[in-house]
Amino acid sequence: MHYEFKFNKILHIKEREKDQAFDVYNQAVKRFEESAGKLYALLKKKEDMEAYQQSRLIKGLPVQEIRHHQHFVNGLEKTIDYYQKMVANARSQMNFQQDKLMEKNMEVKKYEKMKEKDLASFMEDIKQKEGRQMDDISIQLYMNRGN
Repeated sequence: MHYEFKFNKILHIKEREKDQAFDVYNQAVKRFEESAGKLYALLKKKEDMEAYQQSRLIKGLPVQEIRHHQHFVNGLEKTIDYYQKMVANARSQMNFQQDKLMEKNMEVKKYEKMKEKDLASFMEDIKQKEGRQMDDISIQLYMNRGN
């Protein structure tokens, strides 16, 4: 006898949805990592620039150069603020996609569990039918031996 899960098509659809959610999640993680990497590079650049300016201040430097550095650092801070917002948005999007992925994964697991239970029930039915057939054969053999 052949076993076929009655919700097999639904299970395949749910698995496909889970795979799509996984791909979307991976893209969100990639966007987060890229924006976080850019933010880190900008913060490092700002830190290096401030250290350079500090060392130049000790040696002495013209006011015009101080203004130039300060203007550059202010522009860098605006860019850093922008990337901080991007990182926060990317993180929230990544967390949202992770939640969706977990939800899809749970749905697939439910259907897989249903399939396991259905298969176990199917196997139990087969065992019972085989047992009845063996009983019928035994009874027939006994009856034939008696004749």
